[in-house]
Amino acid sequence: MKDITRVELVALLQNGSVVLVEALSELHYNSGHIAGAVNMPEQPTAETAAAIAPDLNAAIVTYCSGPSCTRSKAAAVAFEKLGYTDVRVYSGGKADWYDAGLLLVTTEPTAA
Repeated sequence: MKDITRVELVALLQNGSVVLVEALSELHYNSGHIAGAVNMPEQPTAETAAAIAPDLNAAIVTYCSGPSCTRSKAAAVAFEKLGYTDVRVYSGGKADWYDAGLLLVTTEPTAA
């Protein structure tokens, strides 16, 4: 697994060539996430991974709250164990994104 910088991530998002995964709880995701990110609070299973990225060669970027959070790295390792070949971690996470003045999207909680 490799790291990815904010600048590299922005470029991938602009050309639509990345599956972006937030590895935090639904509550954290709803309170603010990077536009286009899917929420995956648990480590991916073969089924959940295939649902968001059926191509094992797809570019996958995982992130969480910031450099001290380890959930994004754990999710990346899980994707690699499932056979994904292009997995990267945005270690700066939401903290770096927000500190750079970039927007986070909020989502209404789903009804229980």
